Formats: sequence, C-alpha cells, structure tokens
Amino acid sequence: MKRVDERTAERLAQDLALHRLMATVLVARGIETANEAAPFLAPSLSDMLDPQLLRGVAGAVERLLAARRNRETICIYGDYDVDGISGTALLVSFLRQTGFSCRYFIPNRFDDGYGLNREAIQGIIDLGANLIVSVDCGITAVEEALFCREQGIELIVVDHHLPGETLPAAVAVVNPMQPGCPYPFKSLAGVGVAFNLLVALRTALRDEGAFTGGREPDLREWLDLVALGTIADVVPLTGQNRIFAFHGLRQLSAATKPGVQALKQVAGVTGGVSCGQVGFRLAPRLNAAGRMESAVPGVDLLLSGDPAECQGIAEDLDAANAERQATERRILDEAIEMVEKAGAYPDCRSIVLASPNWHQGVVGIVASRLVERYHRPTILISLDEDGSAKGSGRSIPGFHLLDAVRACSGSLERFGGHRYAAGVGLRADAFGAFAAAFEAEAARLLTADDLVAHLEVDAEAQPVDITPELARELKRLEPFGAGNPEPVLLMRGLRVMEHRVVGDGHLRLRLAGKGRHFSAIAFRLAPRELPDMVDIAFFPEMNEWNGNSTLQLRVKDLRPAE
Repeated sequence: MKRVDERTAERLAQDLALHRLMATVLVARGIETANEAAPFLAPSLSDMLDPQLLRGVAGAVERLLAARRNRETICIYGDYDVDGISGTALLVSFLRQTGFSCRYFIPNRFDDGYGLNREAIQGIIDLGANLIVSVDCGITAVEEALFCREQGIELIVVDHHLPGETLPAAVAVVNPMQPGCPYPFKSLAGVGVAFNLLVALRTALRDEGAFTGGREPDLREWLDLVALGTIADVVPLTGQNRIFAFHGLRQLSAATKPGVQALKQVAGVTGGVSCGQVGFRLAPRLNAAGRMESAVPGVDLLLSGDPAECQGIAEDLDAANAERQATERRILDEAIEMVEKAGAYPDCRSIVLASPNWHQGVVGIVASRLVERYHRPTILISLDEDGSAKGSGRSIPGFHLLDAVRACSGSLERFGGHRYAAGVGLRADAFGAFAAAFEAEAARLLTADDLVAHLEVDAEAQPVDITPELARELKRLEPFGAGNPEPVLLMRGLRVMEHRVVGDGHLRLRLAGKGRHFSAIAFRLAPRELPDMVDIAFFPEMNEWNGNSTLQLRVKDLRPAE
C-alpha cells in the first residue's frame, strides 16, 4: 500500500471539502495542496503551457507561413498508429481550413516500414510537394533529412520520441525530448506536439491578419483528435496530457465530425466517451487497418465530411478489426501452446518466440497479452520467407526493454522503442542467439520478486466509507489511464454471502461487512475457490442499468481474509 502522510491528507480534505479517501488518493499521487489539486480536478485549457517554449516552434511557424504566402504544397508525413493517424488528420484539417495547400502520406507498415524513407520522399517530391512535415516520426531520420536537402525539399520534424545522438538537419525540429528544449512537460504524444504547433501557428496567422473578415478557427474543435492519439499512445495522463484528454473526451462525446460519429457507431459507443472506450473500442478500429494493411483509411475517416463515405470507411475498419481480433486469438493460442510445451516457465526470466505463421502487425498486441498472463518481458517475432524477421516486445515494471534489447543488439540488424515496448529486426537464423542473449540479460536484471505481479493499493477503506457519494467523488479523478490509473481501495474481512459465475469467467458477488452489504463484480476471476471471508482490492462505481443507478464494487483481486 502506498505510504501517505495522514496529516497532509486531512488538511487537503478540509481545504477542498473532500472525502478523506479522495484526499488520500490525491496525496498518494503527489498532489498534496489545494493549489495542486484544484487544476487537477478541473483541468483548464488556460493552463496550457506556452507553445513557444517548444524549441523549434518559431522556425516551424515561420516556414509554414512562407509556404502559405508562396502557395507551396505541404505534405504531412505521419506514422501508421493512432497517434500518427490523428496527428496527420489534425494538421491536414487545420492547414486546409486556414488556406494552405496540403496533402498527406502514411507509410505502409509492411512495404515502407516505420518513419521516413527515401522512396516515399521521392514519391512526395514527384507529386509536387515543396515541404514535408513529419508527425509522430522523423526524430531519428538523419539520413532521410540529408536526402531531402539533396533533393531540394525542406523538412519540419514534429515528434515526441527520444532523439539519437544527432538531430536531423531539418528546417525545424519540434520535440520536447530534444536537448536544450525548455518546454517543461516532456511526455506529450506526437499529436500533442502537433497541437502546440497549431496553437502557435494560429497566433501568427492572426497577427498577419489572416482571419480579418472571417471566422478564426476554434482549436477546441480538434481536441477530439488530440485525445484519440494521446490516450491511444499510452502517454501519462498528467499535466498537459490530462488537459488534452479531459477536454478532448468531451469533444469526442459531442461527436461533431462525421468520421467520429461513424467510428463510435460501429464501435457501439453511445453518449459520453471514456478513456477505456478510446483504448479498447475506438483506437483499435483506427489501428486495425494499419496493422493488417494500410492506415490511410483511418486518416480518410477523420478528414471526411461526407457521412455516407464515413459510414463505409468505418464499416471497413470494423471488419479489419474483427480480422485483427481473430488473428490475435490464433497467435495467442499458438504462443501459449509453445510456452507450455517448452516447459521453461516459470523458471525462465523472459519469453522470446518466433513463427512464420504470425502476422507482423499483430505480434505486439499478443506480446502484451503474454505479459499479462506470465508477467515476463516478452518478444514475439514474425519470420518471413526471405529469411528476414521482425518482432515486437512488451515489458514489465522494473525492466527497461529498450536497454535490454540494446544489450543484445549484436544479433540484430535494427531495433528501437522505449521502456515498455520495443521493435526488432533481424535475420531468421539469428533468432536462437538473440533469444539466448535476451534471456541471459533478463536473468541478470530480474529478481524472483520482479516476476510476481503486484497490485498497488491507494488507500484502505472501511465499509462505512463506501457510498454512492464517494463513488461519484472519485470520478472527478478521471480521465484514468497511464500515469493516473483508476484508484485501488482495500477493504478487509468481508463475508461472501453469495457468488456465481456470469459471462465469460466473471464472478458476481454479494459481500457483507460491519452491517453493510455490497454488490460486486470480479471480471475474469472465475473459476476461483472462495473462502467465507475475503479481503478485496476494488474500485467503487455507480452501475447504470435501465435508468437505475446503483452502487457496485468492481473487484480487481481478492484473497482469503488475513
């Protein structure tokens, strides 16, 4: 359980008239004063940082303004994930609306690979573009930037990934992670960096009189795209990202864009949109086309103003997502069978598997499923007929995946990523050496305790604390996600009055303690033998059904009462 100074929590509860558990959760997350808590509980766009703090923004704005004056054609070069798709749609939509000539290019995951490449750049030049703006990629494209310069086309890099030792020789590089950038919040998604660029660009357009006699674009109308990319990219939902997610979810709920309306419809999302619905319903459909073939339909959907066209694209994306899910289930079943047959688990410190039957665009998702199941850093590799191999990995807390992959890079042709996710490229005949090296590195770094999943508890509650009022107050901590997870409360010594299995392995419970009775649901925790008395880790929520609102405990884990 997180250690919290009780006096600090009491003072915060008094200052803001909060429930003591609400204040305890805030203090456990480093929010200790009313001045810190107020903007967290009510995120305001007025608290956005000055985009001019981003190194490179001034140069990027100046070059974009010149392109508008000279009627040059700009090509937005995006990545094929949701962050890149939404960032591309954001830039293209705003630039077209404000008088720029703009087109876009999204690389094909299988034909082009990640990021900028010479063939794609040459194709963009052949189509008449004068300026390329990369979004969610480009920070490591040192050779490609030189190629742009040789070919006479200029480049602006808008990215959020870690740079290498050398920055690309671009007109401007806008990335909070680059050395010397004074922008204090370093965890923006690519679409968040792009939005900051547009805030600065709109100010410059206003100063040039571009909106005289016309409507100045309201950038709040594009926050739905910012929320999609920010949430889908699993960046911390704190600071600036919390502002974007909070207001962007409201824009997604309003669904003013035909593409967003169609996407919500095929995903079965009605009314208000939550982070969970973005992460598990909307984003996977935008991602699916890029994973299975091409991400272009995702951008087309977000840009189109034609409801009929949007409906058709959304249905195609929904079908691609269904195909992706079926492929994912097949690969997961095969991977689990390989792990069980190998017999190395639970003694192994890692899981590295390969197959010629695995789809390159899906192995990363399946790796995350294996991490959930076995709590081991996992890399799955797709073997190609030409002897090449590409893989994707996911990690566990305490194990920096990119650093570990770098330590084994003698067997690799290329690699990249960050702490929790990484991609690798290698020859198929190097798989055995890489798997052995990675296992050795994991064995060197991981202890037996690291291989046991831990559920961190924010605060301990008594039955008298758990009321509809508390459940509603805790909702003020939304949006939940990376960096701001849903709170976990602990309640001890509850009697199991009733329990039954419902749905696909879920437990419906009736619990009692100290004169209180609670309805509870425990997802994916059946079958499990239950003692008469249990301790539960849970989150209290209001269950809305048929117009009725009732208190429910969503159990995250349980154990025999201590």
